[in-house]
Amino acid sequence: MTTQILASVATANTDGSALGGVADWAVNVMETIGAPGAGLAIALENLFPPLPSEVILPLAGFTASQGNFSIIEALIWTTLGSVVGAWALYGLGAWLGRNRMRALVSKVPLVDLEDVDKVEAWFNRHGYKAVFFGRMIPIFRSLISIPAGIERMPIWKFLGLTTAGSLIWNAIFVFAGFYLGESWHVVEEYAGIFQKIVIVACVLVAAWYVVSKVRSHRRKKAAPPVQPVDGE
Repeated sequence: MTTQILASVATANTDGSALGGVADWAVNVMETIGAPGAGLAIALENLFPPLPSEVILPLAGFTASQGNFSIIEALIWTTLGSVVGAWALYGLGAWLGRNRMRALVSKVPLVDLEDVDKVEAWFNRHGYKAVFFGRMIPIFRSLISIPAGIERMPIWKFLGLTTAGSLIWNAIFVFAGFYLGESWHVVEEYAGIFQKIVIVACVLVAAWYVVSKVRSHRRKKAAPPVQPVDGE
């Protein structure tokens, strides 16, 4: 069965999919330690976002369809891996803390502490929704755990929301890989489009932010100095 999986991975690579060596590595891990290997791969994906869950999860589903482990085991272990990875990043945010974070941000060009205050206010209002839905958005899947740690979101609420959001995301891809069989890599192709849209949106927002900040600083420099009121 492992031979069939490796053959499918090789086919996906020759079809031009940007799977690289990630799929081969994931297959080797799952072959070595079974379903926990899928969980380990997803935990590492949380810590290192360049590792694509859109490849690992469908491949875990396909591997389950070959009888290496059950689809329930795949779901349990990949979700556990998501939670462990998110918890580690939450811990990083908690260690960083609000004061360290503000001290670091104050040294970043074009970023004002007022902007940080706005982000903190937004997170305090929408943090629970951000953690839950963020688990289903590429890139943000990992990053959302850090501000949750910085703001010290109650750990059990964080873990509960992370588990729920991760279970939904993981189930979509694991079941897709399970039922698509040797065509599991098709999922990665469509998910890649979604990821590119997210990346483009992030770039556009970042560009808008930089342009608006540069204009704001120029206006402040061009504005005449405030004259003191007579008698003061």
